[in-house]
Amino acid sequence: MPIMKLSISTLVLAVTMAGIPGATPADERWSWPLSPKPAALRTFDPPDKPWLSGHRGVDLGPAFDGAPVTAPSDGVVTFAGVVVDRPVLTIDHGGGLRSSFEPVTSDLKPGDTVRKGQAVGSLAPGHCSATACLHWGVRRGEDYANPLGFVEDLRPSILLPLE
Repeated sequence: MPIMKLSISTLVLAVTMAGIPGATPADERWSWPLSPKPAALRTFDPPDKPWLSGHRGVDLGPAFDGAPVTAPSDGVVTFAGVVVDRPVLTIDHGGGLRSSFEPVTSDLKPGDTVRKGQAVGSLAPGHCSATACLHWGVRRGEDYANPLGFVEDLRPSILLPLE
């Protein structure tokens, strides 16, 4: 049987990526849905049980009402409408990954294809009280994932020996 040789960095990358929900290799990194790179006003805080309270995404800002929201990755729109009292846009990126944005008004409709970086809508008022902000959520299958793991490297730093 042939022996495979892997570099330490490849092995560390594979192990750490598998252990971090929402982590994506750099070559698959998504883009930010707001430009310039926004601040995270409220971070991802998933509940222990699906029915408990928590924050199932991140709030990004500061932004301005009407700011363009862009697709973080290629995909297909699966929902564009109002949920309760907020306009919501959902994009299926394939591989079980879906992202949702609120409050976002959009002329897109389910079935429309979008490309990474394409403007998909405009930020509407009404999510954060002190400033305009975008709520961005990501799901992998039925599980919520930290959206920041798709645009930043959230893996812990690991020091390796030189030899």
